[in-house]
Amino acid sequence: LAGQGPTFAELGLQPALLAGLERLSIGRPTAVQRLAIPALRRGRSALCAAETGSGKTLAYLLPLLERLLGRPEAPAEAAGPAAPRGLVVLPSRELAAQVGAVAAALCAPAGLAVRGLTGGGAAGGLRRQLRAPPPGPAVLLGTPGALREALRRRFLALERLRWMVLDEADLLMDESFTELLEEILAHAPLARTQVVVVGATFPAGLSETLAKFTDVGQFVTLSTQSLHRLPPHVQQKFVRLKGRDKLPELLQLLKERPSSGGAVLIFCNSASTVNWLGYILDDHKIKHLRLQGQMSAAARAGIFASFQKGDVSVLVCTDLASRGLDTSSVQLVVNYDFPDTLQDYLHRAGRVGRVGSKAPGAVVSFVTHRWDVDLVRKIETAARKRTERCFMLNKCVDLQVLVSLMVQSECRISFEWCAFVLLCFKPRELK
Repeated sequence: LAGQGPTFAELGLQPALLAGLERLSIGRPTAVQRLAIPALRRGRSALCAAETGSGKTLAYLLPLLERLLGRPEAPAEAAGPAAPRGLVVLPSRELAAQVGAVAAALCAPAGLAVRGLTGGGAAGGLRRQLRAPPPGPAVLLGTPGALREALRRRFLALERLRWMVLDEADLLMDESFTELLEEILAHAPLARTQVVVVGATFPAGLSETLAKFTDVGQFVTLSTQSLHRLPPHVQQKFVRLKGRDKLPELLQLLKERPSSGGAVLIFCNSASTVNWLGYILDDHKIKHLRLQGQMSAAARAGIFASFQKGDVSVLVCTDLASRGLDTSSVQLVVNYDFPDTLQDYLHRAGRVGRVGSKAPGAVVSFVTHRWDVDLVRKIETAARKRTERCFMLNKCVDLQVLVSLMVQSECRISFEWCAFVLLCFKPRELK
């Protein structure tokens, strides 16, 4: 819990960073922050794994900014390319803006300039984003495409880099990003750069990619006890129904929800479903916003900012909104379309019950398909291999333990099948 353990001051952070935390109204460190701050302050490269909503952003920003403040360097040449000493690579414009706002608040009392580089585009746009008063940006946050373009145009140089963070590592390792990421890593002096890889889940192939550029054997692993476990304070409810019944169930859920019930995220698996569902909600006079990847970057940024401010309390979205973004006002997640993978479910469920949330929240998932009993037996078998506890089909299955075991064993079975285990014998609400 955030209220236990040492304070930020007792962790040895400099007064300037403590002042930045006060500006952000941050009280005591969370579990992942208590774990990561001392380790990262020592300069070790690390894999930092923690559950969604646990405060990972501050867990890496605070110790890495502390290292910049502790070892100031001469400014780079004013006429040359931007040469930051800290770099955070993030998979989306929205996440870069959010983490950038936190970094800027922390750096302001220390006089460190923070810049964000997103969207690519014309050369002038990239230069404007990198522009900062002398000695230039100390910390840069960027998306892979924009960073690669700036490096190719020689608007950006990484020779002075002291540390690099790869945030939401599983998304950065997606095939749409891997080539971009490898080009960025090739420009960085990783032999003398502290590398921190952050995420709630780590994909296969991560070590192989990093090993092309640095000695992964020197990395330490920082992992919280709650990793890969569904938050115990968040209610998990699965509703088994036919596809044609999903819309009436959603409409009833939204209309019965009190106005004081907090914000709602409704997840769909495709942009077309987001748009279609949005039209239906319009017909029923339910005020909402839509967010999906086919929208322009500027439109997406405005939509999520409006949702965060509370202008509208219902957001219909794809998994674009499931990673990293601050959703502390959200008290209900609805999986209108059940996610394709276990990792996607964990990230969606992590939008509620986050650090700073006023209520624990709930996740409601619509399950519309049935599978052969053979699939159920496969899940039971996978779980039994990793534990002495047996999961008998005529007994209650511990959802939280099963999820943890499936992730640890890198089980490829969809989480939807896991829900099916629980639903096909004793349909009921699960808490």
